[in-house]
Amino acid sequence: MSEIIEEVTHRRARRAIDESKPVPGETLDRMIEAAHMAASCSNKQPWRFLIGDEGEVRETLCEHLLGGNYWAKKAPVLIAVATRERDDCQLNANRNYALFDTGMATAHLILQGTKEGLYVHPMAGFDAPALKEALGLDDEVILVTVIAVGYPGSEEHLNEKHLESEHSERSRMPIEKVASRSAFQFD
Repeated sequence: MSEIIEEVTHRRARRAIDESKPVPGETLDRMIEAAHMAASCSNKQPWRFLIGDEGEVRETLCEHLLGGNYWAKKAPVLIAVATRERDDCQLNANRNYALFDTGMATAHLILQGTKEGLYVHPMAGFDAPALKEALGLDDEVILVTVIAVGYPGSEEHLNEKHLESEHSERSRMPIEKVASRSAFQFD
């Protein structure tokens, strides 16, 4: 069996980002292209990315981060990820694929960024209703995540909890708890 892709094993949700080193446009373009290549139901591609690498878009994204994501305001790039259910397959049993497909595209973006030597950290900690309003989005739009992107940097601005996280071992549930050949393992 071949080894797991290096970017998968190397990727971590790091917070020590260098605020002084911009991410080149070509690098961001490759990340978006990688996301764009993701599989999607009937090729509907329901994902949308808003890149805040300067100006008003970046400021707006920063303003709507919650307190625990103070560190992300130093990231030279913030990317908002959104979708709408109606833009993707809506199958029986509430199997609406928009979130699934958008997640796959986001994973591609994260792995490409990791390959580029970046920290790419998706966050749930933002005020989604206020950000939607600030961006002029209607109720149909689902803001899935905001992603901080930047090169590795100093840890000096991190609080104690986040500093500890930067140096901790990667933690995952036992694989037997998440995968089985006989039955789903829900608690």
